Amino acid sequence: MDMIYYTIMQDYRRLFRFAQPYYGLLVLSGIFMGIVALLDIFRLSAIVPVIDRIFTNKPINFSGSNLPGFVQRILSQLNAFSSLKVLSLLFIIIPIALIIRAIFEFLHTYIMSGVGQKVVRDTRNLVYEKLQNLSLDYFTQKRSGELVSRITNDVRLIENAVSYAVTDLVYQSFQVISCALLAFLINWRYALISLVLLPLVAVPMIRVGKVLRKLSKKSQEKMADINSLLVETFTGVRIVKAFCMEEREVLRFKGQNQDYYKLTMKSIKRTILLGVITELLGQAAALFIIFYGFKQVAQEKLSFGIFALFIAALLSLIRPFKKLSQVNSIIQQAMAAVKRIYEVLDIPPTIKEASEAGALPAIKEKIVFRNVDFSYGDRTILKNINLEVGLGTTLAVVGPSGVGKTTFVDLIPRFYDPTKGEVFMDSQDIKNVTLRSLRSQIGIVSQETILFNDTVRANIAYGKPKASNNEIEQAAIRAYAHEFILRLPQRYDTVIGDRGMRLSGGEKQRIAIARALLKNPPILILDEATSQLDSDAERIVQQALEQLIQGRTVFVIAHRLSTVKSASQIIVLDKGEIVERGTHQQLIEKNGLYKRYYGMQEFRA
Repeated sequence: MDMIYYTIMQDYRRLFRFAQPYYGLLVLSGIFMGIVALLDIFRLSAIVPVIDRIFTNKPINFSGSNLPGFVQRILSQLNAFSSLKVLSLLFIIIPIALIIRAIFEFLHTYIMSGVGQKVVRDTRNLVYEKLQNLSLDYFTQKRSGELVSRITNDVRLIENAVSYAVTDLVYQSFQVISCALLAFLINWRYALISLVLLPLVAVPMIRVGKVLRKLSKKSQEKMADINSLLVETFTGVRIVKAFCMEEREVLRFKGQNQDYYKLTMKSIKRTILLGVITELLGQAAALFIIFYGFKQVAQEKLSFGIFALFIAALLSLIRPFKKLSQVNSIIQQAMAAVKRIYEVLDIPPTIKEASEAGALPAIKEKIVFRNVDFSYGDRTILKNINLEVGLGTTLAVVGPSGVGKTTFVDLIPRFYDPTKGEVFMDSQDIKNVTLRSLRSQIGIVSQETILFNDTVRANIAYGKPKASNNEIEQAAIRAYAHEFILRLPQRYDTVIGDRGMRLSGGEKQRIAIARALLKNPPILILDEATSQLDSDAERIVQQALEQLIQGRTVFVIAHRLSTVKSASQIIVLDKGEIVERGTHQQLIEKNGLYKRYYGMQEFRA
């Protein structure tokens, strides 16, 4: 039981930790809410003089002795005034009180809304920054839509809890306390009887809250499924249409959407039932008090105005209790979101910089793989890789699909770390240098061309944001992209669409090559860099690449022989091991696996 309580309190602390920088604003808003609550009590108390002194023209009669002295003096003064004078006073005081209340209500609402938006902004920034700093292996295990859902849907639920729920929690609590205090001052016995309802309300609130948290977690997971489906179908829209699968995808979406609808309706049903039960219990208490309190009015122990105030105070407790039950629902939904968000925030990146990591000097001699193994879980990808790649040489990596070629080159920029062994640049273990200094010396053109929904200029300058227009154009010229860019509607300022959808495959690849050319790194990784080009374009770009690689260290993965025949060294991977190495001519003479691939023209990425 203690462990459960500790876990719940820890979850609450984690929820409100997002609002920690704004505790000062929360306190200020709380003060304003307290003032609004006091003015609500004043507005409610105006019932007494309106009924007793204005409508019935009778003295305010209260036989209790537990009223504060200043309240008794006010009642005595009101009894001494004529009904007309009381009406004149109320006509002046009440509007002023309402204006003051409106001002403070605006202030506390504005402050709390601002805090809620700040929390949303900060939390989204925090989650996105964390995701950017996580290692590549995390993204291979997660769906894009699920990660989008964490930043959008889950964070929105936290906003509801911090902004609207906290506002209602503080304000309605003030209302409960002030109305209950007012009821106790009038008749503590009847007020005490009415408060017996509190446990009756608390029990269903707690039980429903647990169910709502579970339902909310399922709803958020289902929304992540929907987001994943959207991302998949939008990015794969060409395949969907090519295989005439629009109807199937619509049915899939409708199914996911229907599941989310069912979960949402379950939550709504329980929230509404809790509010209805709370309201019924409050009304039952009011009927009970009316029945027994009328006798005191008949015996003239209480004036009708005081009794009306007592009933109004009790009835005023109904709405706060109902609101508090809704607050509980919102907070329980947020608690489920908090757990999902902290699942991201608590994950340590698998690729970490050493505590004393230094900057990597420019490579002068070679890159060395020493006894390198790599595994995905129980699946071995690379085994006992020992290799030296000298400065300014080109290494071509060939082998069948799935043999680990891309994984091999991914070890160089530390997208992954070897399960065993080390990778050195000169004599420096790359685990002991900063990631920025390592990756700044590496340029990558991958098989899957990744472009952003921005201008051509911005995409080419992605690795060098401060590049001049001339530098950008020169990179495009060398990548043989300049001519087709000039044919675009706004030339270099043309927005190319999501993932470069407005460009052909060959055009996208040439933009990616221009991006690598502009960065001008000493190490290049070309992972199927020319796979999207036709024969003529490939020949032209290959000439540009051959000029570019002079004096640089290049790792090439390709299935077309034209890209590997001139390599300084070729390695053949099979079942995760280097089974052959040498130049093109040497490997042909060996009459081994490379020659068989050469004959079949079947080098695959």
